[in-house]
Amino acid sequence: MTSHLPDPQRPGIELPAAVRDDDPLVVALRRAGCVFAEAEASLLHENASGPDELDEWRARRVAGEPLEHIVGRVRFGDLCLSVGSGVFVPRQRSLLLAEHAVRAVRERANPIVLEAFCGVAPIAATVAAAVRGTRLHVADIDDTALVHARRNLPDHARVHHGPGLEGVPTGLRGRLDVIAAVPPYVPDPAFDLLAHEARDHEPRRALTGGADGLDHVTALVDDAREWLSGSGVLLVEMNVAQFGAIARRERGRDLDIDAIAGDDGQTVVARLRRRTASSQSGRH
Repeated sequence: MTSHLPDPQRPGIELPAAVRDDDPLVVALRRAGCVFAEAEASLLHENASGPDELDEWRARRVAGEPLEHIVGRVRFGDLCLSVGSGVFVPRQRSLLLAEHAVRAVRERANPIVLEAFCGVAPIAATVAAAVRGTRLHVADIDDTALVHARRNLPDHARVHHGPGLEGVPTGLRGRLDVIAAVPPYVPDPAFDLLAHEARDHEPRRALTGGADGLDHVTALVDDAREWLSGSGVLLVEMNVAQFGAIARRERGRDLDIDAIAGDDGQTVVARLRRRTASSQSGRH
C-alpha cells in the first residue's frame, strides 16, 4: 500500500517523527503494505481522540483509505487544507498551477479570480493566502467537496455549485481576469491504472474526462471565451501528452496558447489568452 506523501506526483501530508517499529499499529500498517508505516502510525496516534477512534482509523487505513481522508487534512505548499472521505485530494503537482495563478493575479489590479472544478479549492486558497483581498470565486459540482472548499477559503470568497462554469453568476460573464482549473483529465481507459486509493475512495467524476481525458478541458476552453475579461487568462492543468491536442485545436482561433511545463515531466499548465492585434500580425 502506498502512502500519500509529498512528492511531485502524489497528494501530500506532513508526517511527524516515527513511533517505535514494534508498535502494534506500525505492525498492522506494515502488514497492510504501508511504505511509511512508522510515520503514519505516529500521525494517527497524535490525532486520534482516543483508543476507539484509533482502532477505527487503523481499520480504515488497513483497508486502503487515503491517510488524508482519515485525518481530514492535506498539506498543499504552505497550506494545510481540509479534506475528507469521498473527495478528491489535491495533488502536489498542482502547485505548478497554483504558482502561476498567483503570478497572474499579481500582474493585475484588483482582479476577479475563479477556480473552476475547484474540489476543496487548493488553487483559490493559495491565491487568497498570497494576495490579500483578491475577489475570489470557486465552482464545483460536488457538494461534499464544496463544504471543504468553504473551510479552506476566506469568508469573502464566493462558492458556487455547478459543473464547469455553469454555476457561476451570469454577472461575471466577460469579467473574469484569471480562471484556473484542474479539470478531470484522466482518460477513461486509464482509470484502472490509477492507484487503488484514487479508484476506490475518490469520485470517478473528479478523475476521468472521456476517451482522451479532454472532454472537460475542451468544454472549459470553449466556455471561457465568454467569461474572460479582455486581458483575462485561463490556466488549465493537464498531462503533458495532452497539450498538443489542445494546441492543435486552438490553432487559428481567437486564443493564444502556450505551455508551462512541470518539473515532473508529466504535468503541464496550458495558458490561454485572448489574441491581440500584435500577436495576430506576427503570424503572417
